Amino acid sequence: MPPLTGHAARAVLAVLLCAFAMAPAAAADRADSATDWTARPATSGLGTRTGDDGGRPYFYLEGVPGTVLQDRLAVTNPGRTPVTVRLRGADAYNAEDGEFAVRGSKGSTGTGAWLRLAADRVTVPARTRAEVPFSVTVPTSAPPGDHPGAIVAESAGRSVGVRVHLRVGGPTLAALTVEDVTVSGRTIHYTLVNRGNAALAPRLAVGADGVFGTLLRREARTLPVELLPGRRVKLTEPWRDAPALDSVTVRLRVTAAGGAHSEATGSVVLVPRAPVTVGVLLFLTAAAAAAYRLRRRQRRPPDGAGPVSRPTSDERHLVKAGADR
Repeated sequence: MPPLTGHAARAVLAVLLCAFAMAPAAAADRADSATDWTARPATSGLGTRTGDDGGRPYFYLEGVPGTVLQDRLAVTNPGRTPVTVRLRGADAYNAEDGEFAVRGSKGSTGTGAWLRLAADRVTVPARTRAEVPFSVTVPTSAPPGDHPGAIVAESAGRSVGVRVHLRVGGPTLAALTVEDVTVSGRTIHYTLVNRGNAALAPRLAVGADGVFGTLLRREARTLPVELLPGRRVKLTEPWRDAPALDSVTVRLRVTAAGGAHSEATGSVVLVPRAPVTVGVLLFLTAAAAAAYRLRRRQRRPPDGAGPVSRPTSDERHLVKAGADR
């Protein structure tokens, strides 16, 4: 094979460089198309609540038992290759820390089980949006109130939950309690329980009083959690300037729309750890010294008495012989 000329070598090198440069770009395009898809409520539907961008942040459906409600989910693929997305309905709930979570594929008994999608899998071409109709059939035995759910979309290891806020017509009850108020270090711990059938956005006010007066006052503010019906969540409130030494009573008051309110207190004696440790060590040292002195005093002979000598073996023998006579 004849050697390459200078122009030919440069041409081959340019082709190789282009190939290496295009390969990562193509891989990036495939990765983007697999992960950049979105799922959200279609721009029009039965729900009328909209977000700041004019779109709906979640589905809002309302009807009496026996109603069939309908809406559409929009799946958008901005990438350069088609994307296949799997769809399913799911119940929603609060995790212990208050996070919004959804049930697995077989754990739904409410909205997720009542929801039917027109297709459980949709392939969206590049730079295209597909709208998937769905319906929610409210059972005739469904209790009134809020029944949170979601449509879960999954593709390429990525999962997106689109919330479905379903309200079944009938009497609603807003009931809320705050429980288990404790203080640990510089943190206030408490539990919120939604005892009604309506989703609540709780507002919390915090107060604390010590031996010498007020230690903490925080006006009511909305917590970053939506407490779903029947759910219990454990939350914390930071208290960075908590006193090092005091007897404290902490008071929490929670409220929510619909007249829900509750109040609870917790008491704690705050003591600095280092002084307590030193005090315990001093006490133990003093107790050990006192015990040592007591033992020495018990072993010491009475005043005026000479040292007590123990009889030798020969003396014990003589004493025994005299006793025999």
